[in-house]
Amino acid sequence: MLRTALLAAAGSPGCRSLVERSPLTRPVVHRFVAGSGVDEAVAATADLVHSGRSVTLDHLGEDTTDASMAAATVKAYVELLALLAGHGLAANADVSVKLSAVGQKLPDGDRIALDNARRICEAAAEVGTTVTLDAEDHTTTDATLGTLRELRVDFPWAGAVLQAYLRRTEQDCADLAYAGSRVRLCKGAYAEPASVAFPDRSEVDRSYVRCLRVLMAGAGHPMVATHDPRMIAIAEELGRDRADWEFQMLYGIRDAEQRRLARDHTMRVYVPYGDEWYGYFMRRLAERPANLAFFLRALLTR
Repeated sequence: MLRTALLAAAGSPGCRSLVERSPLTRPVVHRFVAGSGVDEAVAATADLVHSGRSVTLDHLGEDTTDASMAAATVKAYVELLALLAGHGLAANADVSVKLSAVGQKLPDGDRIALDNARRICEAAAEVGTTVTLDAEDHTTTDATLGTLRELRVDFPWAGAVLQAYLRRTEQDCADLAYAGSRVRLCKGAYAEPASVAFPDRSEVDRSYVRCLRVLMAGAGHPMVATHDPRMIAIAEELGRDRADWEFQMLYGIRDAEQRRLARDHTMRVYVPYGDEWYGYFMRRLAERPANLAFFLRALLTR
């Protein structure tokens, strides 16, 4: 019930206005969002890389309503990639891109998103790093995977994100578990109908393990995105002798565990930045009760 309410609030203009206007919100948001500007994002990246971790950066923005907004997002990514290279961070930092932010929901959106994602991939290739296409709600999955297939013709390292709570994902994992494929497996963070997604947490967990087994048995590069101690233990057991996989966690969550994992594995931190932080922030609260408790404690003690 609480998760459903928070996800509903993520799409509510009224809730968004209330949270964004509150003077108490910003300091709390900064636990999960590196900042609004690219310089803050690069500084956070440098700190993480110097601690032995890798990074993937997301320029936040999902409500793209015209082509100029999509073009601005592309420009932001190109600038970010150039700065990463200039600071000597590109070897340990890549970028994650939501296709909705680069035009997927516009008229003729599939073509626009493909062209814009291709420009970001070109910029990433120039500095020697990679791009992963983020997953969004289930209505975008086919279009996103279609764009991925197109991009991989020229950029075979382009990565995908699959969400274990979707009923289709085990088959998608099997389809993508080939040599050179990079797949981030997460549980999922959008409000979805039971017809397409497992409604029960235990079902999602079982799906995650099934999907993880498929990816670990394949020839690709699994990216295990989880904060769940049980899933971490299972991944370490399944992938103990593999060098071509990694853990991923969100910025601001389980820092000590990130540092522990970085001693023996590639540990990549998902670092979001930008002004359009509201939807991302609300989904983080919905994912884990501990995040919401932290948020409420911070508000009450200010």
